[in-house]
Amino acid sequence: MKRLITRGLMYGNLFHVASPALVERYNRALEHLTGKRTALTDFYIDISGFSPEVGAELDDPLYLNAHGVNRQFILLSTDQKRCPLLDAKFSTSRTILRQWIEVNEAALFALTARDAVAGELVNSVFTMTQPRQLFELRAITVEADTTQGTAANAAALAGKVDRFLTENGAWHDDVLIGEMIQLAAKTGDVTRNPVKLQPLRFEKGNFWTAHFGGLYLFQNMTHPAVITAGETELGDLPIKYVFGLKDRNRIAKFLELNGLVEPIVKARGVDAAAILRQKMDFILVDAVTAAGVDLAGTSRADMRRLARRHADLLPEEFHALNGLVNWAENGGPWPTISSEHPAYFYTLRAAAHPDADLINQLLAELSAKDIRQLFICHKDLFYRTYADWPEARKEYVATFLEAEYLADKEGARAALFGHDAPLVEEVPERDIVARVGPWGAVRRQR
Repeated sequence: MKRLITRGLMYGNLFHVASPALVERYNRALEHLTGKRTALTDFYIDISGFSPEVGAELDDPLYLNAHGVNRQFILLSTDQKRCPLLDAKFSTSRTILRQWIEVNEAALFALTARDAVAGELVNSVFTMTQPRQLFELRAITVEADTTQGTAANAAALAGKVDRFLTENGAWHDDVLIGEMIQLAAKTGDVTRNPVKLQPLRFEKGNFWTAHFGGLYLFQNMTHPAVITAGETELGDLPIKYVFGLKDRNRIAKFLELNGLVEPIVKARGVDAAAILRQKMDFILVDAVTAAGVDLAGTSRADMRRLARRHADLLPEEFHALNGLVNWAENGGPWPTISSEHPAYFYTLRAAAHPDADLINQLLAELSAKDIRQLFICHKDLFYRTYADWPEARKEYVATFLEAEYLADKEGARAALFGHDAPLVEEVPERDIVARVGPWGAVRRQR
């Protein structure tokens, strides 16, 4: 993984904790949350305050995320909102943390000027031992304060100030006045500089989790379903349809009926042919590096020559996408690519809807040879698969991502996944599908 780390493709954009003051604040928060401290004087943290170096030192990669639920966090600066979330167990966790930081940014800026803020993403589940428990994750509440309880003290002082200003005789209440002075020494003047953290509540909705081998839970859909990437026996779930990644027809039907995807060649505002050609290059790289071909110094023109020279190695996905490019650019015949075809999910992207990121993550898993989409949308899977690649493929992919993606992340995401058309929700007609379900009356047996 050193190749990825040195090029900023792994552990990139983290917050550097280097000053003695920040290290001490981190340790106070860490001890407050876990009872542990770090002896390190220089380390990096993600949006939640998790540090790979501290995790290695403590021999506990889940030191802020016990059992993979109720993630705790340490905030030293509001700049952490720009950081990634490492080793995420739920796809919603980073979004929740970032939104909470942005909503409370003014208060957090004031609080982190003097102390660390420690908190937790709270739900009703304390361990995750049964897949059925995933359906109990209905909402997440963010609770936080400084290690010295500044926010709680500020709330208490504000209440006492209200009493002092409104109650008869409060001006002569020496006990109340003494309590106000004591709290003000800790919090400052809350009447001029109010410090209050908004305890936001986030509905869980549809999400991915790393638990049980990887699961996509789509419960807020017209046609809900669970899609599992692992081999774990899920048992009895309170949802009718459960698919594995090999159930390509059913997944395709699920995506279509819920209006979750659109063909890349029909998407507005994108260069469909360029996107498909790049996917073809990635499929080509996968094929030739598996055969031991060295790709050092390979240009785009070289890739075309490689495709001709090694045509016998090219899989069905390559030829199907080439047919789509020929249709888009030259008016060639429309290639028939059914959901059973290995190229099918390479031809799609998420439609414009609130769960677009989640759908693009699922599509990345269903078309894993497209390493750019895999890296952008599903880093957990990217890092796991990267470890087993031949060296030639590792070098090509790292070089490509550094040159073509890191140089303009926002532009690359907009070109691949952006939507020009306004969001219009379409409700499928409820006929026989509504009565027996889009995949028939029999649930998939695992």
